[in-house]
Amino acid sequence: MEALTRWLEKYVLPIAAKIGSEKHLVALRDAFICLMPVTMAGAMATLLNAFVRDFPNTYLGADNVITKFFQPLIGVNGLVWTGTLAVMAVVFSASLGYNLAKAYHVDPLSGAIVSLSAFIMGMPQSAKITVTLAEVLSSDSAKLITDAGWTIADNKVTAGGWGYFPFSAYMGGTGLFTAMIFGFISTIIFAKMIQKNIVIKMPDSVPPAVSKAFAAIIPGVTGLYVSGTIYFLFQKFVGMPLIDWISETIQKPLIGLSQGYGAVFIIVLLVHVLWFFGLHGTNIMGPVLQTIYGTAMVDNTNAFQMGEQIPYKWVAGSFEAFVWPGGAGVTLMLLIAIVIFSKRADHKTIGKLALAPGIFNINEPIMFGLPIVLNPLFMIPFILAPLATATIAYFATILGFVSPVVVNVIWVMPTIISGFLATGGDWRAIVLTLINLAVALVIWAPFIIAANRVQVAEEE
Repeated sequence: MEALTRWLEKYVLPIAAKIGSEKHLVALRDAFICLMPVTMAGAMATLLNAFVRDFPNTYLGADNVITKFFQPLIGVNGLVWTGTLAVMAVVFSASLGYNLAKAYHVDPLSGAIVSLSAFIMGMPQSAKITVTLAEVLSSDSAKLITDAGWTIADNKVTAGGWGYFPFSAYMGGTGLFTAMIFGFISTIIFAKMIQKNIVIKMPDSVPPAVSKAFAAIIPGVTGLYVSGTIYFLFQKFVGMPLIDWISETIQKPLIGLSQGYGAVFIIVLLVHVLWFFGLHGTNIMGPVLQTIYGTAMVDNTNAFQMGEQIPYKWVAGSFEAFVWPGGAGVTLMLLIAIVIFSKRADHKTIGKLALAPGIFNINEPIMFGLPIVLNPLFMIPFILAPLATATIAYFATILGFVSPVVVNVIWVMPTIISGFLATGGDWRAIVLTLINLAVALVIWAPFIIAANRVQVAEEE
């Protein structure tokens, strides 16, 4: 055990520390964190509509009294969803630009505007719709349609026009990777040029707000023209919008890889190895959890809201709902094990104090108060318990024993309620959570009993 700890301290810890402080990754992580009001509002709207519209329609029929009564609320929820999760990529692009500019110590608001513009200019601006005709049109009707610029072929009418952003195709989870890539490109160019003082300088007599706006002109124009040129050249030589190519060749394969058990296992392992050394493993792994699993989370929520098939089995919310109840290491069960099995006065005191925060997934008191950090005795259960809960939850979800997570529930939600709400009200999620808690308790208990013997040995 000591040899493993020394090896991790020598080779893993320095790399993790550098990753955790790398400003671009920190900006990316903070960009997602800043979206919490938006994601929670959208998740709440989706969840409320599930309980007042989807469940009653499923079990009571389409004309049920509950859904009719809550029609105004359903309408408001739809509007909230439209302005939050349905346009997540748009909101994220501004958040990323803000946090990235902040990391470079330049004007954050200008960075947000540049990043947002760089993303929007890459979205295709045309819409097309095809309608199959019930019968053959007369020659006069067909001429009227073709004169309007539409086409008729194989008894189908195809209409298209410029100036329409495909709302559902790019503004939600599908556009997140493009927003990320061009947010970095445009904002870094913007920030670097300001740092090199390539700006329009105004006299000292000019008000600071005006001077700041003029200073952002050359860097902002450059960043946006670079982005626009990349979009244009890609479309010209490849023959398809860059946002579509990124979605098909980068985003979907990465999310596809994330759905494998190996990826879930590695993520959980790394999070807890980092936590053991006192590093916030969830935050350090946040760019992976949010960019890949978070994108899948948004797609799941949007599909659930629209009544479509859920695209992904494992998403960011799956970790919160099932893998680490009580916090990293399934420490809620550590606290229960302390209450039941511990004979050490120090452990019992800390356990009682940490139990209330632990119910709401706040485990810093037990992590640093027991402590778990750098405690060789607790390293094995701290890593093994979440790996066990991840394995059980993963295969239960993949095999269809429990519904996939479709709602992003706030992380301080108590564990059993969290899983139920996250799956859109699937009662089987409660059973799965109880099983995971029982397994984690079995893993933690022997080490708490061993800690009793350690105290006796130390006293002797």
